[in-house]
Amino acid sequence: MKQVTQRLIGLALLGWLVACAPTPSPSPTIVKETVTVIVRETVPVTVPVPVTVTPSPTPTPKRGGTLVIARVEEVSGLDPHKHSTPASLRAIELMYDTLLTFDQNLQVIPHLAETWKWSEDGKALTMTLRPNIKFHNGDALSAEDVKYTFERILDEKTLAAARSFFTDIERIEVTDARTVVFRLKRVNAALPVAFAHPNAAIVSKKFVTSGGSFNKESVGTGAFKLVRWEPGRALTLAAHKDFWMPGLPRLDGIEFRTVLDETAALAGLRARTFDMALLSDWRVVLRAGASNPPLMITRTRALGYAVMMLNPSRRVLSDVRVRQAIACALDRQEVLDIAALGEGQVTGPLTPPYYRMNVNDLFCYQKNWDKARQLLTDAGRASGLRFKIMVPSDNLTLTTAAQNIQAQLRKVGVETDLEVLEPGVYGDRWYKADFDAALASPNGYPDPDVMLTPYWHSAGEINRIVNYRDAELDKLLEQGRTTLEPEKRKPIYDQIQKKLAEAAPWVWLFAGYDYRVLQPYVKGFTPLPNGSLIYARDIWLDK
Repeated sequence: MKQVTQRLIGLALLGWLVACAPTPSPSPTIVKETVTVIVRETVPVTVPVPVTVTPSPTPTPKRGGTLVIARVEEVSGLDPHKHSTPASLRAIELMYDTLLTFDQNLQVIPHLAETWKWSEDGKALTMTLRPNIKFHNGDALSAEDVKYTFERILDEKTLAAARSFFTDIERIEVTDARTVVFRLKRVNAALPVAFAHPNAAIVSKKFVTSGGSFNKESVGTGAFKLVRWEPGRALTLAAHKDFWMPGLPRLDGIEFRTVLDETAALAGLRARTFDMALLSDWRVVLRAGASNPPLMITRTRALGYAVMMLNPSRRVLSDVRVRQAIACALDRQEVLDIAALGEGQVTGPLTPPYYRMNVNDLFCYQKNWDKARQLLTDAGRASGLRFKIMVPSDNLTLTTAAQNIQAQLRKVGVETDLEVLEPGVYGDRWYKADFDAALASPNGYPDPDVMLTPYWHSAGEINRIVNYRDAELDKLLEQGRTTLEPEKRKPIYDQIQKKLAEAAPWVWLFAGYDYRVLQPYVKGFTPLPNGSLIYARDIWLDK
């Protein structure tokens, strides 16, 4: 008798979701799907299924209207250089532009910089800005604004989230109104990708030096500008009428509304209060798929990931053997199956496909209770080990993961207390490193240096929260940054991942999917694996 596993159900649902989505081209296409079915004696049979999709004629994009987006996470602030939570980044990237950006395949492409050119020795990068770009207040963008932006990021007093990306910059030269040269101390292979990070967005020198408030006004060059921010309620943006991309944005504005949980977001979608929702819980997505009238769903493999952050500065977790025991005690696939219904894959420290490692090559990625108990015994903690796990109340996936981790650790004699905190309290304590352990879902990034250095280099901005430092790890990170060829970089980052997994300052769990649920009249949306909404400038409402 045929048995279909839960993951196959997920694949079938994905095929249904894709079939329901609007097709981008008027030409018929043939899509080949592969479905694995387990039959008698569990013999795997691979069956190619050709699916013919006949698209409807593509309508002409309409202009106007306000897109209302529901999300659970609240913005922490709108200074593009200081705030790096996902909710803040999604707003910042709509109001502020970077020199370079990503296309739909996460390849670096020009943005505010029309061209860029390396010197022969790789220690000078010349950027030429596009002409006639205006800030939201009507001022012209110049190379002086670019120079000021990166001087501000590099100033330690700014506490810029992306400072560590740019510490190889020795000086910045302005040669004319549209040309800026970055002189480097050494070769930096990650620099172009770093220039595409939202926390490297270009700001107006005049606005900042005159005391402007980012939380009250935006003077960026992005497709949308700030109207008002009501913390805990809504963030309202209006179209930048002088945006430098002809014909964009198509919308008059975007309004982000903060909701209590993802179930509330789905209820608002069904009531047509919201046009779009940013979701992470597959349970809610499944319910959205059963809505009548139907909703559109996009599913994109995320670079972000779920992790249990252990704080080595706390006495209870300072011994590496205790942290290793915790890692060995966990069945990470079980955490994934329980918390996210199997939607994703167990991951190591890096999630970009090229740099992702086979987790079987990492320390204790297979549950080993005997080894966990022995490590605890060796550390003198065979009994009585107890610590607290902090988790945000607005993330059902993480709270469910925390409950499963609590149950698993109990089987090796480790007791935990769950602290389910309101998001604002959770965020404040996280930034102060005021926790024993924390369940979190950090952003991923296409480049391994940009993804790892802020956390794991001893000079990284977020290292003060991580509280783990290793001189050899610093050297490997610096070596990875200065190595240009991807095939030579990969072994370096493999070593880094192995060191991190063995030291276990964090226990990496899984990388899942980003889901966007939209009304059928929302057209032109392009999801990206890094969660970015930058292509919201292309969205239009067919109503």
